[in-house]
Amino acid sequence: MNTSKSRYAHTNLIAKNWRELARFYQEVFGCVPVPPERHYKGLELERGTGIPGAKLDGVHLRLPGYDENGPTLEIFSYNILQDKPVTAVNRPGFGHIAFIVEDVTKAREEVLAAGGKSVGEIVTLQPSPLKKVTWCYVTDPEGNIIELQSWS
Repeated sequence: MNTSKSRYAHTNLIAKNWRELARFYQEVFGCVPVPPERHYKGLELERGTGIPGAKLDGVHLRLPGYDENGPTLEIFSYNILQDKPVTAVNRPGFGHIAFIVEDVTKAREEVLAAGGKSVGEIVTLQPSPLKKVTWCYVTDPEGNIIELQSWS
């Protein structure tokens, strides 16, 4: 495979309630549904996931700032869920998704008002002499970590 011809497609979140979590990302970040909704079950899904009796429902949401061919956030719910580990920003594996926002403080307030939670404080780091990034971690209502960032 020639990886230079690859293209980013989507990030998947497994939700307890995909409709509620999708609504959060639409209302807070302006993500847009990409029809159709997905509803899968049967032998092929079971073979692909390795989960006997699996059913999968959900939606793709176009991420803000992209045209109709841009990447999506795929939010699905399985009928069979594992227990979720405690939320932690330093757990190995995928850590968080990030959104660039105009005002980190205001965006944080919107996330919290929509059912999210705070993980840490708002801070500013200077990765180079001419650039600063103000950022914080929050969670969505199901505990998935989101970074809010603004560059100056």
